[in-house]
Amino acid sequence: MDGMITLNLFLIVIFILLTAFFVGAEFAILKVRMSRIDQLIAEGNKKAKIAKKVVEGLDYYLSACQLGITITALVLGALGEPTVQKILEPVFVELNVPAAMITVLSYAIALSVVSLLHVVIGELAPKTLAIQYAEKMTLLLAPPLYWFGKVTSPFITVLNGSARLLLKTFGVRPSGHDTAHSEEELKLIVAQSYEGGAINRTELDYLKNIFAFDERELKDIMIPASRMITLERHQSLDSMVTVIDRYEYTRYPVHDRTKGDAGQFIGFINTKEMMTAIAAGRKGDIKDYIHDIPRFKQTASIKEVFLKMQQSRTHMAVVTDSTGKTVGLVTMEDILTEIVGEIRDEVDGVVGT
Repeated sequence: MDGMITLNLFLIVIFILLTAFFVGAEFAILKVRMSRIDQLIAEGNKKAKIAKKVVEGLDYYLSACQLGITITALVLGALGEPTVQKILEPVFVELNVPAAMITVLSYAIALSVVSLLHVVIGELAPKTLAIQYAEKMTLLLAPPLYWFGKVTSPFITVLNGSARLLLKTFGVRPSGHDTAHSEEELKLIVAQSYEGGAINRTELDYLKNIFAFDERELKDIMIPASRMITLERHQSLDSMVTVIDRYEYTRYPVHDRTKGDAGQFIGFINTKEMMTAIAAGRKGDIKDYIHDIPRFKQTASIKEVFLKMQQSRTHMAVVTDSTGKTVGLVTMEDILTEIVGEIRDEVDGVVGT
């Protein structure tokens, strides 16, 4: 085997590996999660910084990959047939194969062998690795792809510009890659993550409950008025302490029966705050410990109420019907239960909070 054949075989191997590099890089940067790249950057991973540049410039570097794949394919095509012909020429001569047939057979054999190696080693294997190990492959391949993109920048710019011009001719406006998912897509991703073992059953239930926030209303989780444990505005201190001692809640809604025929809820008290003040000798009227209590219609969404209570740092709210009549009570604990499941204290009961 002469030196030229050896060099050609060496170049064929190199360009098949280069094809594998570009194919692997293409699928890796498409598959990797940006949130994971950001996390690696926060941990001080230097390769992740370059990987982020590549992933953020996805369109540009996908074009770089396509350019690289095209170049390697053309080179392999140019090297394959003459190399095979030179290797097999002695065999063809020995078998008295006509000269016209030697070219045809060389081309057919070269196409078969090079295509097999190109598809298996240059495409299928790196694609599978990139999909299964997207993070590792991205960190490994992003730096050389980044510099390849820099070196071939004029060509990529011309190619991308030509593609956009062609699409514009047909009235198609190129758009960026959409990384946002609809709620239905997210539900499907969550279900597949559970089936694949990426999340456990508890995490699956949490995520399902979060999705259900938009669909449920306050009336679905409120404590009915008939089950509310309340304190009265003009109730004696001893009587209040009896109620507090019996139910052991931290917060109680306060009712004032002097406000109209049915009375109304004027706020809530924090028993820890009130009892601490009394124990310290600071005596005062119950009104000194009453905090404003928000009101929400029973048809309000749980999500809306949760956000408003979170913003106002309120742990309790009154629920009303369309006429403004109190029909129940909701606490932050009730809302959180919709996400994490039942939360039980040492003593279970109905409410305050």
